[in-house]
Amino acid sequence: MAAKIAQSYKQYRGRRWFVLCLFMAAAVGLSFRVIQLQLLDKEFLQNRGNARYLRTVSIPAHRGVIQDRNGEPLAISTPISTIAGNPKKMLQDKSRWNELAKVLNIPLANLEDRVKRRADREFIYLKRQVSPSVAEKVQALQISGVFEQKEYRRFYPAADVAAHVVGFTNIDDRGQEGMELAYDALLRGKPGAKRVIRDLHGNIIENVESVKTVEPGKDLTLSIDKRIQYLAYRELTAAVLGHKAKSGSIVVIDAHTGEVLAMVNQPSYNPNNRFELKGENYRNRAVTDVFEPGSTIKPFTVGAALEAGLVKPDTPIDTRPGYYRIGQNIVRDIHNYGLIDVATVIRKSSNVGVSKIALMIEPEMLWRTFNRIGLGTVSGVGFPGEVAGRLRDYTHWRKFEQATMSFGYGMSVTTLQLAQAYTVFANDGVMITPSLLKISEPQDTVRVFSSKIARQVLKMMEGVVENGTARQAKIPGYRVAGKTGTAHKSSAGGYAEDRYQSVFAGIVPASNPRLVAVVMINEPTQGEYYGGQVAAPAFARLMGETLRLLNIPPDDLPALQKQASKQLMAGRQP
Repeated sequence: MAAKIAQSYKQYRGRRWFVLCLFMAAAVGLSFRVIQLQLLDKEFLQNRGNARYLRTVSIPAHRGVIQDRNGEPLAISTPISTIAGNPKKMLQDKSRWNELAKVLNIPLANLEDRVKRRADREFIYLKRQVSPSVAEKVQALQISGVFEQKEYRRFYPAADVAAHVVGFTNIDDRGQEGMELAYDALLRGKPGAKRVIRDLHGNIIENVESVKTVEPGKDLTLSIDKRIQYLAYRELTAAVLGHKAKSGSIVVIDAHTGEVLAMVNQPSYNPNNRFELKGENYRNRAVTDVFEPGSTIKPFTVGAALEAGLVKPDTPIDTRPGYYRIGQNIVRDIHNYGLIDVATVIRKSSNVGVSKIALMIEPEMLWRTFNRIGLGTVSGVGFPGEVAGRLRDYTHWRKFEQATMSFGYGMSVTTLQLAQAYTVFANDGVMITPSLLKISEPQDTVRVFSSKIARQVLKMMEGVVENGTARQAKIPGYRVAGKTGTAHKSSAGGYAEDRYQSVFAGIVPASNPRLVAVVMINEPTQGEYYGGQVAAPAFARLMGETLRLLNIPPDDLPALQKQASKQLMAGRQP
């Protein structure tokens, strides 16, 4: 018995040592592994861990502000949330995709397709530029691989009023139209980069270091005056709607510097909500659409004849019997104006009279006059898509074509080009290159007429408003100079008898010009269609308020006194 007990004890002690040895071996192995992981393979493991959670992410640059000449914002960028995802992680938790699709308001099938097609990637956009409330709901879901990312969204405070000038950006904050496109590189800036640590769901939990510094975009100050822009937009809208016109444009230029104070078009669009709008409405018609300027060209024809010494303001021109035969073609007037002087040719807008004057001028000289006022060339304003219009070389002119060009047929201009041309009469014969950026001095200038000739023509255009075709362009207390234009629209095989473009180009105050404006109404179909009855009233209302807004003093005090006397007398009558 004692021998059995001794033998059992030996066996027990052997098993105990064996177990102890196993534990010791395991402990030594674990200790070695710990040393290996913590010391020998530390850098490798950290790199693997960083590869899963440490990421280099782009930091979007803040796009520069576009503002008007007084610092009022026309385009600003605001931070906004975007929902993104890691397809590899999202595929591990497909059970909650239905909840995510509902919050994002997208079809579940669309979400599934998007994730599965990019299953080999680590980043996709799920829905960009969502509201803060949607971003909060997504975060609350805590779905693996779904996270929020910050971007910038462009906002346009003036909406449709300044849309054609300012333009807009796409969802990636790149300029697509207008000044946003023209100065995209300046406004956009340069994005930065940083290293971050993301959690299991892909959300950033720690910023580790900056890799590249963000360079914000630079601000852009336009020549536009937001107040005048609103006034111009209001008057243009009223004119287009009131006459049931197809479209229209207005351009207002500072006569001293060439700065464009207002540029509006109809139809317009709201760049803050472009999803249901037609692309054709994006077009800035004031610089992209051309038209035949009609009688608004007559002052330049007369100016060329005066400059050449061929006529004087009081030179008699025989317009009888109300038409003028040139070869097999005939130029007609609305009435038989008889024997009239050059000033009356402008005041009455006689096609016969101006044709006879034009045919006194050498074709090359008349062409050079038209060329110097910018016809057939872009204005130099630098707006995307600007067109040059059309001016045929004088070597191809026939006599009849020279005659019709003298009253604005056979050539084409934009609203901006015509406004630019009229700076000639507002600056004693010097044309100024327009600018859409705020400047203090004129950019480029071209002398077209001598000061004497420019003033003579300006005086004739005062007669157009005082007692001619543009009486509805009068502004109480101010002397106004301008010219109407009513042109038939071209069509297949000639000109349409019932489609017109109504134009008025004006300068105020005529005694010391400060503003030049052109109003163009395309295809008015209700009421009258003459430029003096469609475009001139819009000019008068717009310029009347603009003159008061800019504190430009009246220059027609006798008219003001006469008006005040009439009001006083009317008040005294029982």
